[in-house]
Amino acid sequence: MRRRISSDWQLQARMVFSMLLLAALYLVFADVLFNYTSFDFAVIIIGGLLLVQYFYSDKLVLATTGARIVTEAQEPELHDIVGRLAQMADLPKPRVAVVPSPVPNAFATGRNPSHAVVAVTQGLMQRLEPQEVEAVLAHEITHVYHRDMTVMTIASFFATIAGFITRNAMFMGMFGGFGGGFGGGYGGGRGRNNNNGGGFLIVLVVSILVWIISFFLINALSRYREYSADRGSAELTGAPSHLASALIKISNTMQRVPQRDLRQTEALNALFIIPAVAQRSWVELFATHPSLEHRLAYLRKLEAQMIKS
Repeated sequence: MRRRISSDWQLQARMVFSMLLLAALYLVFADVLFNYTSFDFAVIIIGGLLLVQYFYSDKLVLATTGARIVTEAQEPELHDIVGRLAQMADLPKPRVAVVPSPVPNAFATGRNPSHAVVAVTQGLMQRLEPQEVEAVLAHEITHVYHRDMTVMTIASFFATIAGFITRNAMFMGMFGGFGGGFGGGYGGGRGRNNNNGGGFLIVLVVSILVWIISFFLINALSRYREYSADRGSAELTGAPSHLASALIKISNTMQRVPQRDLRQTEALNALFIIPAVAQRSWVELFATHPSLEHRLAYLRKLEAQMIKS
């Protein structure tokens, strides 16, 4: 039976507003790169990284986490849940992977629904009840439904370039930059505003500002998409309380997991249903995920709406 994944219009408005601000910021950044760097730099670096991220994101994430794709014979119950949820959401069934980690968590990756992978850790399967595992997987299926991996990859791309320039500015300036201070020699007239090193400083300052501003905008967009995936889980399962109890268990268990195990997975915290770190409400502005308290409040609100309807 197909169940409709609806939208929270307040969340949608916030996501659209964040994306519009990012688009405006990136247009300014792209204009600076166009005028103060070589054309070759923009095409090769930006285009190349975008293609790698788009086509190989699933393979890179699986390799980083040590996840292995499992067959139906190896994990029949897991496949059954994923298949049923995908059918409800009117999606192709994603591949299923298991991460050999005691940290209870899950994530989805892949450039589109046809190339999606849904992964859970061994710790998640061992610590949660079946209905809680289903709720977590429904959250990840909703990420696939909304193509969140593609959205966040595109949203963070220019921020990645800005961070790259900022981190390497001293080295590039010391050795002449991209063809003599970012602009000279490669662009066939591009980067003509370099002004004997002035262009280097302009690109550096703009890159720093873009990185800082985009950090907050991207994290805000990520938090909104987590709320949206929580909503999708509640609608697919019909039981927001199952996801709420799963989030509580995962969060509480995280406090007892050895720091060594947490460090092994922290590079992919943005993908997980709950980051593999302790998080407090007051630092939410800097986080990729809403605080547990706010997510539980949102799920309680959804449950009340479902009871009324």
